[in-house]
Amino acid sequence: MSQEPEMTVNEEMKPEYDFSGGVRGKYYEAYMQSSNVVVLDPDVAEIFRDSASVNEALRLLAKIAKATAA
Repeated sequence: MSQEPEMTVNEEMKPEYDFSGGVRGKYYEAYMQSSNVVVLDPDVAEIFRDSASVNEALRLLAKIAKATAA
């Protein structure tokens, strides 16, 4: 039994694509060190539709937390 998923006609790669010289995970470590991806639950994503609104809310929450801790 093959571990690779079966590809449909629409998912097949074109013959001109050549990844024979590619290296899997070449930039993985650098990406993981510089990236800070957070996946929002669907109900939260409905409220905060972009990163700017999330950042604004978190900054306000941090400001409130800092003020109440002092």
